[in-house]
Amino acid sequence: MKDQAYNLRRKMLIGDSSPAKTIAVVSGKGGVGKSNISTNLSVLLGKENKKVLLVDLDIGMGNIHILLGSHHSYSIMDYIEEKELDIDKVICENVHGISYISGGNGLKNIVEWKEKQIERFFEVMEHAVQKYDYILFDMGAGATKETLEFLLAMDEIIVVTTPEPTSITDAYSMMKYIYMRDQEKQFYLICNRAEFKKEGLETITRLQETVRKFLHKEIVSLGVLPEDSTVRKAVIHQTPLVVGYPASAMTLNLRTMLHHLVGGPYRPVAKQAGFLKSMKNLFFGR
Repeated sequence: MKDQAYNLRRKMLIGDSSPAKTIAVVSGKGGVGKSNISTNLSVLLGKENKKVLLVDLDIGMGNIHILLGSHHSYSIMDYIEEKELDIDKVICENVHGISYISGGNGLKNIVEWKEKQIERFFEVMEHAVQKYDYILFDMGAGATKETLEFLLAMDEIIVVTTPEPTSITDAYSMMKYIYMRDQEKQFYLICNRAEFKKEGLETITRLQETVRKFLHKEIVSLGVLPEDSTVRKAVIHQTPLVVGYPASAMTLNLRTMLHHLVGGPYRPVAKQAGFLKSMKNLFFGR
């Protein structure tokens, strides 16, 4: 076991050269539609012939499998706890053109795992970054020390808010915490569930001005997603919105957002430190 731990640390120190881009989708509070956005952006990426893995880390509230209309027998926690379970058993493949991993229970203590659990987690991630073009993490709502630390390893972060004052305040607090640890981290902002587009744009402008004033940082707006009845219909039918309602206004808005995120003028020229290397600093740099 000591040799395995040494080899793992050695690989983490080298870093990863995989082209996989890691994106976290977060929110300051629950009920903002974060998981729906994570799911549908992932499916849209898959439709662009990208190899996509969606990882459900929404603790206790994971519903990615429901939104995809799928069921899988194993979660990432099953792999971490079960020595005999093969990595491929954890990944559910070819669901609306993407792969996904269920979260399971116990991930709230992710940075307090024992060494064996950390090694198993890295086995999954090392396998994933070599196999996929994009890995999206649907993070749990709210900000805990553990999840915020985890976010520092991501290449990019999508922050989802609504026009509600509490949602705006929590979104700012989350960005502030991450900024204090990594001032170069890029934030992308989405205002969801706006009654009118104007209301959503005002929400985004308010957050941008607040971040600019107090953190001296620019955040990129991906746009507004107004309330749309097709969202509820898609959830009821357990079909991703972009599959069940490809011509809906919501789908068209999500397509535009995706363009800005992965192919638009806001795209970073070069990738920062690799995801695995950043995770190494989190787990082994303590």
